[in-house]
Amino acid sequence: MDHTFKILCPIDFSECSLNAIEYASRLGEKYQADLILFHVLNTNDYLKISPLDVNAKYQEEFVREKMQTLQKAIEAESIPRGLKSCEIAFQDGNVVTDTLKFAAQTKANLIVIGTEGLNELRENIIGSRASQIVQESDRDVLVVPRKVFFKTPRKLVYASDYLEEDKLAIQKIVELAGFFDSEIDLVHVSSTHKAIDKTLHQVMIDEITPFIRYDKVNFVLKSIRDDLALGLENYLQTSKGDMLVTLSKKKSFFDQIFSKNLSKKMAYFISKPLWVIKSF
Repeated sequence: MDHTFKILCPIDFSECSLNAIEYASRLGEKYQADLILFHVLNTNDYLKISPLDVNAKYQEEFVREKMQTLQKAIEAESIPRGLKSCEIAFQDGNVVTDTLKFAAQTKANLIVIGTEGLNELRENIIGSRASQIVQESDRDVLVVPRKVFFKTPRKLVYASDYLEEDKLAIQKIVELAGFFDSEIDLVHVSSTHKAIDKTLHQVMIDEITPFIRYDKVNFVLKSIRDDLALGLENYLQTSKGDMLVTLSKKKSFFDQIFSKNLSKKMAYFISKPLWVIKSF
């Protein structure tokens, strides 16, 4: 049975999807993964990058050629560093629906997506497609903001809400942190300064510690009175975190932070990649 880690990277040839490819291939090297670059043919998007081909007559040819060029570059650079393979695929359809279907078909473990495609409104900052994929996916999604180029993550910030699933999520986070020798801040956000929070926090530390075989983990109790998403963004900046990690389960912290107007809320994290853990 093939247990190779699989990374799916939906691309539209925009600047931000190139950043996503860089994250996907760098992570692919560490996970010794199969990487699949996936493009959904969309005439409107295509005409923006190739306005002279009025009837999109050469669209498929153009896309195949561009994808093969990317594939060759990735193979040359990343396979010697541990990436197992790089494949390309494209099809007609709807970006969100077909990406999710394709992720299921290929049994992808992780979807890595850029946040602002050609079709996004600038003021929307984080593309509606990226936020829809985050919302509807049943597998992990890493969202890479437009101006964020890959850098070795020195610190991962895991925003936790004392869920049973934290014990499983932290093991995934430790695996990623281990590749880069990164620190992990496991942050519980409280909206009060009550003593009960400190007690609960200590209980969580005692409960979760046996599941962590890694010595670079800091447990942080953070009081945020206002907007959770904004508070976390501030924490990310001040603690010099390189990636925010959150768990998306029913009634989870992720849903508290992001459920109302996902696109707008996720825009807070436009300066750092956001890894949403969906499954174990």
